[in-house]
Amino acid sequence: MAVAIAMNSVSLNWVPPSFTKKANYVTHSTELAPPSAFSSQNSLTYTKETISNEENNCKRRLLLLGVGAITANLLPANSLLAEEIPQNYRAFVDIPDGYSYYYPSDWREFDFRGHDSAFKDRFLQLQNVRVRFIPTDKQDIHELGPIEEVVYNLVNHVYAAPNQMVNILDMQERASEGKNYYTFEYELTSPNYASASFATIAIGNGKFYLPGFFISVKFAHGLVFLLLTGRYYTLVVGALERRWRRLRNKLKVVADSFKVLDI
Repeated sequence: MAVAIAMNSVSLNWVPPSFTKKANYVTHSTELAPPSAFSSQNSLTYTKETISNEENNCKRRLLLLGVGAITANLLPANSLLAEEIPQNYRAFVDIPDGYSYYYPSDWREFDFRGHDSAFKDRFLQLQNVRVRFIPTDKQDIHELGPIEEVVYNLVNHVYAAPNQMVNILDMQERASEGKNYYTFEYELTSPNYASASFATIAIGNGKFYLPGFFISVKFAHGLVFLLLTGRYYTLVVGALERRWRRLRNKLKVVADSFKVLDI
């Protein structure tokens, strides 16, 4: 929470206009950028809609310095910001919402309904990555069940439309920094086209809260009701099936890069 509060404070005062609609996130890139307080090979960007180019340049420099100081002191040393980003990828780090991932550096942000963040190929809209999260009473992905059971139910009953045929190609489990992830590869075939995707799912950031529904009960009877709730994160990255063989390894990097950050 300290990180989220600090970042929001910076955002309110220094966030410049940019090409994204989601504020309070950091993109970290391996593309060459002008010299800054960080390095000649990496650039750090914060975003929001607004003002003139001259004010933007000035505020951007202040923001880089401010965010650099905050992240250096509040983020763990082994966070994504401290890692070497693969060539031709950028890092999307959403500190307030608690997740990060890589995406191809030539992709553009876009609005994907019901999702928290999304990027797509500039020419091929079906070639994209998107992330969403929902509340859950689970605290770890293992509580959903064995990976085989979880993946089968998701692909067949959540991801696939009634007229699509499903083919689950692979599934893997990994653990990183005390958090568990399921990553799986699947194909969906429709009468008109076929697509292939990787999905990574994880659960994290569980915390206790007092539901508003029970507040009156608490005051009336001296009882306290606490619920433990977490976030169920889903990242999906995919493309048309006919391009999958050429893109598979590139998109696997995206799926494997997804991390849940503590908030």
